[in-house]
Amino acid sequence: MIEISLGKLVLLALIALIVLGPEKLPGAARTAGALLRRVRNGWDNVRAEVERELEIEQIKRTARDAAAQAEAAQNELKDHLQQVHEPLAQVASELKAGVTPPSDPVMTGPSPASGEPEAAVQSELPLGLPASSPERLPHDHA
Repeated sequence: MIEISLGKLVLLALIALIVLGPEKLPGAARTAGALLRRVRNGWDNVRAEVERELEIEQIKRTARDAAAQAEAAQNELKDHLQQVHEPLAQVASELKAGVTPPSDPVMTGPSPASGEPEAAVQSELPLGLPASSPERLPHDHA
């Protein structure tokens, strides 16, 4: 921008006083001030608009980056789901074909639906005591 020192400003004021005269100088100064305000406001508006555009570009760039990260995460999730789905599909096809999976040794005991749990509980009690007896057992110490 134009640099105006104090000496240059005084020189301009003297030239304006000589050219315009003392009667027209205040009006010319007001007009010059108004013109400078308009130029400054216009410049500020342009600068603000450029800054807004730069911010919008930054937001767009951030949104594109976030979308790319979301797509990468979605693809990774699809890959993991596919890795889990393939063994399950294989087991399902084996079951449909009639191949039996190995039996679980924990599940080989008597089934609770057989109606024998009460008999099993009574067989664990000492002989001579009914299952509903409130008496203490001989090995209990009070």
